[in-house]
Amino acid sequence: MRSVFLLLAGLAAGAFLAPQARADSASAVVGKMQPLKDGADVYKHVCQSCHMPDAKGAEGAGARFPALAGNAKLASADYPVYVVLNGFGGMPWFSGMLTDQQVADVVNYIRTHFGNHYTDMVKPSDVAAQHPTISSEED
Repeated sequence: MRSVFLLLAGLAAGAFLAPQARADSASAVVGKMQPLKDGADVYKHVCQSCHMPDAKGAEGAGARFPALAGNAKLASADYPVYVVLNGFGGMPWFSGMLTDQQVADVVNYIRTHFGNHYTDMVKPSDVAAQHPTISSEED
């Protein structure tokens, strides 16, 4: 009995003395993102882990991440802005994490790279116009 008590006490002490793991800002679930200077930076730190460095997407282990390379759905700039802000399917939303400038930068980046040649550029004001609205209900 004494050995069981000592084992449990040792485990409890180890849990309090062990160093705490911390998430970096690029993988945080809540809060503002680290400063990212352009759309390529945003893509590299936020998007490419799922959509892959070549933007060809990925599939496996029950998950499917669509390709952004050569994606006809990017023809309308409103579509990728909506998806980044609101999420879609298994993709999380990034409104509140990315600034309007960062969203515009990454949307412009994916629409002009990876075999995409859409030249109408998204402005931060275009992103602001698509933010999800939260209505307050009066009792």
